[in-house]
Amino acid sequence: MSKLALRDEILLQVEKPARYIGNEVNAVIKDKSQVDVRVAMCFPDVYEIGMSHLGIQILYDMFNKFDDVWCERVYSPWVDLDKKMREESIPLFALESQEPVKDMDFLAITIQYEMCYTNILQILDLAHIPLRATDRDWSHPIVIGGGPCVYNPEPIAPFFDIFYIGEGETRYRDLLDLYKECRKQEMSREEFLRAAAKVPGMYVPLFYQVEYHEDGTIRSMKPTQEGIPERIVKEVEMDVSHTYYPEKPVVPFIKVTQDRVVLEIQRGCIRGCRFCQAGQIYRPVRERDLDMLKNYALAMLQNTGHEEISLSSLSSSDYSKLPELIDFLIEKCGEKKINISLPSLRIDAFSLDMMSKVQDVKKSSLTFAPEAGSQRLRNVINKGLTEEVILNGAALAFQGGWTRVKLYFMLGLPTETEEDIRGIAELSNKIAAVFYETVPKEKRVNGRVQIVASTSFFIPKPFTPFQWASMCTKEEFLEKAYATRTAIKGQLNQKSIKYNWHEADISVLEGVFARGDRKIADVIERAYEKGCIFDAWSEFFQGELWMDAFDELGIDIDFYTTRKRELEEIFPWDFLDCGVSKEFLKREWKKALEETVSPNCRAKCQGCGANRFGGGVCFYDQPRAEETSRYAAHGSRSE
Repeated sequence: MSKLALRDEILLQVEKPARYIGNEVNAVIKDKSQVDVRVAMCFPDVYEIGMSHLGIQILYDMFNKFDDVWCERVYSPWVDLDKKMREESIPLFALESQEPVKDMDFLAITIQYEMCYTNILQILDLAHIPLRATDRDWSHPIVIGGGPCVYNPEPIAPFFDIFYIGEGETRYRDLLDLYKECRKQEMSREEFLRAAAKVPGMYVPLFYQVEYHEDGTIRSMKPTQEGIPERIVKEVEMDVSHTYYPEKPVVPFIKVTQDRVVLEIQRGCIRGCRFCQAGQIYRPVRERDLDMLKNYALAMLQNTGHEEISLSSLSSSDYSKLPELIDFLIEKCGEKKINISLPSLRIDAFSLDMMSKVQDVKKSSLTFAPEAGSQRLRNVINKGLTEEVILNGAALAFQGGWTRVKLYFMLGLPTETEEDIRGIAELSNKIAAVFYETVPKEKRVNGRVQIVASTSFFIPKPFTPFQWASMCTKEEFLEKAYATRTAIKGQLNQKSIKYNWHEADISVLEGVFARGDRKIADVIERAYEKGCIFDAWSEFFQGELWMDAFDELGIDIDFYTTRKRELEEIFPWDFLDCGVSKEFLKREWKKALEETVSPNCRAKCQGCGANRFGGGVCFYDQPRAEETSRYAAHGSRSE
């Protein structure tokens, strides 16, 4: 094992030192003298969060299957170690070799959540890498970003050399070979980046110039050099059954957020929820082969020793071979007392039947996401979920033995009214009432049902029909939360209902980052200089410092949040092509304002444009009539 980067006295002073020592089960150790390219794969949050992320496990496995590449991992040091590293000028290090990140060829950062942006700067700063790409030379690694947030990379564009747009399985080998050739020929860093900008899916901000109108909106964004594409199409792995997937995921030393084997059963979603970015950017829907899933499930459980397996998907109920997969896992996992987790299920008989198969007599809570309290607003957001379906699903759940239900809603959705807000309380009350109507007194284990209603605040995201929508202010969000709480207190079954809501100031900032342009990079850097990191953690979020940064730089938050957007406005992300067309998104935005529901992809194609990739549900045979009716009832998450 390599000598640890941190002395024993430092490890003894920080919380959970196992975050920093590496050498976990299935970690990959290579002889650095035998590889040509070294990659530090980074998740810009604490170890427990990053180790739970499937995407990094996939890419880590893929890179390390290349004989000429060694991929290591790095996460954000927690605040206690962050302080120590700055005091003693200890450079940020990779877990496997314990060597400085600045000595790597690539620093690859996955960007899953906008509120991690200052942690990206923490990573660069602690690694002794200049924050701005224009200040780097060959003594620094190439900093490349990927993940869902790069579908609007502009707020963090100055900090990155390259963004990889799309799924990582397709083009990294090309990029690594290009890097090796450029270094062999002793090309300059800029020459390499210019060549990289011509690799499909690669966005190099250095070679794009943005021009603005007087009102601050974008006039144009164009490449500054010949041969660099004006529009970048996302990369898609269409054959998800014969691509990279880890048989030996790294097993953490300490308990992490998701301490289990994760089996991704499909990518994409047939549901067209108009607020959901993932449902658009991961189109088309692609299912993994049943035999492949069976083999990987057994291999990963064998190679990790985990006692739980989770089936990962945006909508697990829509995986066509789910019953067969569940039956197989029950047979194999039951022998070894391994739990099966089924997130992302709809609230219907099919889903509850699946849940009843995998949960024992002591039922855990079920989670449903109606998203809106009224039918009118559910039609606006294209949830396609009726109150009848919700209440019938709840009745089936209570009959099956569940006594705790979590409900997820959003406040501040487009066209929302006071009646819609009251609908959250009324629907929660009706679900509680179903329990008392369904379960006889003598069978109520805990006396009463537990309904936990949680509201997040609506944030318009790029590449969704709601990217044109206005967002609420912090004060408006809080007024809506208080109105919801008041309405719940007025319900007959209020004692059975608990209400939670998200932080409004964090939501507003997330809205700025989601639709921001390059001007926001200065704000992020200024806030970081003031001490902002771990903004996704409410105990560390310092809203007043963020407001100071906006004020000092003269950046108007309302321009990015509450401002009305015209249909023809050029957005900061319009140079990217995520597969769905802007015309499709416009049609869906208009249908939302008309309160019109669009059928799901299996029921009827909506012409989104994702069929250009040549596969997925767009090309499946028409389902049988009974299947169509099952898919038509749109439900939501359940776990």
